[in-house]
Amino acid sequence: MTPTAHLPAPPPGATLRPSTARRTLRALAIAACLPYVSLKVAWVAGSRIGIPAGSVLLENPRTMAIANSLTVLADVLVVVLALLLTQAWGRRVPAPLLVLPMWGATGLLTPIMTGYPTQLLVALFTGDDRAAAPAEPFLDPWVFVVVYGGFILQGLTLGTLFALYARDRWGHVWRGRLGERPAPGAAPWVRATALAGAVLAVGSAALHLMWASGATTGLSARQSAERDADFYVLEAQWVAFAAVAVASVLILVLDRPARLRVRPVLALAWIAPASIGCWGAYMSLVALLPTSDPAKRVTTLMQLSYAGDMIIGLLLGACVAAFLRRRSAGA
Repeated sequence: MTPTAHLPAPPPGATLRPSTARRTLRALAIAACLPYVSLKVAWVAGSRIGIPAGSVLLENPRTMAIANSLTVLADVLVVVLALLLTQAWGRRVPAPLLVLPMWGATGLLTPIMTGYPTQLLVALFTGDDRAAAPAEPFLDPWVFVVVYGGFILQGLTLGTLFALYARDRWGHVWRGRLGERPAPGAAPWVRATALAGAVLAVGSAALHLMWASGATTGLSARQSAERDADFYVLEAQWVAFAAVAVASVLILVLDRPARLRVRPVLALAWIAPASIGCWGAYMSLVALLPTSDPAKRVTTLMQLSYAGDMIIGLLLGACVAAFLRRRSAGA
């Protein structure tokens, strides 16, 4: 369960007011999809543009064609969301059909929006020319700039459009501060779910902190040999996401500390669990891809880590959904 259920109906008379700014954001979001989609379509058609000789992407052409086709559909969904968030008919879409894909988009784009710029900064200050690119042949460096740049623009524009849309449709739910509405307290199952998610997140954070500190337990032979600045940046980022997810969700569930503004805490509780859960799910799928090199096979501990991250995101996301339901009851 994710934060899709029990969102209240918009207040009477609320309307979505299209503006030049929203139309501009929509155009930028759609334009940001074009480089990625163009590359993927070219690869499905057999082109090797941007793929160097010896790349792992050339090992299983059929599998990669299927994967590329699916990712094209994912970017098409970004276009649909950009239209939905800026058209009058978008107000008539049931909340779960909008919020679920937006939660997924948030979870998949946020780690890129934070991780890639950090990797570039690390490369700039350390002079590590391997930062922000893998050690073995994978993709030409320009592909990362074009694709990740497009993802960052997608995240900024789509996120802004969703924030404006949500403010118009549901903004009355998260106005004010914690503890000031006469709504019932969190149900026992919500508290239990939050506690379970927090315990699992502590375990996951401990693993990522261990890897960020240089340990090799649970890493494949190839991962151990090719750890670089990028690897450590992403592991440290995962620890930060886990800490923010647990703290923000527990604050919402406990409705404490009182007088703390709801909006920023809810924003963090939306972003961090989505990032953990969606990337855990994505990496679980990536781990299933076949490989002929035993050194590249994902270890059991790493697979459990991916699955655990996915479960953490879903558990904490369910708590956010319950919080929205509780707030709407007191609205």
